[in-house]
Amino acid sequence: MTSLLELAADKESAEVTDWAARIGWVVGLLLFIALVYWLMREGWKWRGTLQGDLPELPAVPSEQGPARLELSGRYHGSTTAGQWLDRIVAHGLGTRSRVELTLTDAGLDVVRPGATDFFIPVAQLREARLDKGIAGKVLTEGGLLIVTWEHGGKLLDSGFRSDHAAEQAEWVEALNNMIDKNSTTEGTAR
Repeated sequence: MTSLLELAADKESAEVTDWAARIGWVVGLLLFIALVYWLMREGWKWRGTLQGDLPELPAVPSEQGPARLELSGRYHGSTTAGQWLDRIVAHGLGTRSRVELTLTDAGLDVVRPGATDFFIPVAQLREARLDKGIAGKVLTEGGLLIVTWEHGGKLLDSGFRSDHAAEQAEWVEALNNMIDKNSTTEGTAR
């Protein structure tokens, strides 16, 4: 046993770390990450510039009427309708956030703490459905409430996820009934 200890004590350790090379690699990696982040941010801003023809979001009317339904959950973003990966970033529509939805006779009030609130008038609502994904978020089938609406001559899909997923089906039914009723009313008025 003593010979093993003597043998171990006689060996010198090799220098393990070349600090200059290691620091160089770390600095290089940090610069690369910063470059990628900067490019992503510039791409996001460029996308917003390309979507600059989208008008300002509708403001909440002073008279909305009583709330039909309320939902608390997450807003996952908006895309071009039917193209679930074509994210809309203009006017803050690409910003994920918490959300409080309120459905009234006037339309859909979207309140987003920390992000731009907006309102979708009932005349601009086109469809509601349950789906599995929208840009940046994919869930199981029926995990997202997708509301299709028209804004500035473009059809948009906005994705929401309720804190209580079971209530999303009720929202789809209520929104589609409201859309059908409004379409019928508009059709007879013409």
